[in-house]
Amino acid sequence: MYDSVSELPKDIQKLMNKAQQAREDAYAPYSRFRVGAALLLDSGETVIGNNQENAAFPSGLCAERVAVFHAGATKPNATIKTMAITARSLQRELTNPIPPCGACRQAIAEYEIKQESPIAIYFMGETGKVAKAFSISDLLPLLFDKSYL
Repeated sequence: MYDSVSELPKDIQKLMNKAQQAREDAYAPYSRFRVGAALLLDSGETVIGNNQENAAFPSGLCAERVAVFHAGATKPNATIKTMAITARSLQRELTNPIPPCGACRQAIAEYEIKQESPIAIYFMGETGKVAKAFSISDLLPLLFDKSYL
């Protein structure tokens, strides 16, 4: 756990900054809860995502899945090395780390399995502490994968 973004390695600070920028462009008129995600690929490229809501609530997507699915669609052979996630509520200040939801955890797990390597995940609220998971298995220890199908 890091006390703030300033304690992160410089490359992760830059990635979190991109996630923060993406967060501000989120389309969240219903929840007023903005989330941004930034992925660092093995090529050095960054892919971003933010939550996209819809009046038909199940039709929206979380920032993490937007970023992961975008990377999968446009860079299908790339390896996702690191993910940075940040959330901000327009109703109250978020100072505790906000982890990915269950659906996002499952999507991240699918990509870890596909690429056969872990994705380091850094996550935070708007300000304050930043948590790090070395792999999605830290956040989803009993994951569902293709071996069950």
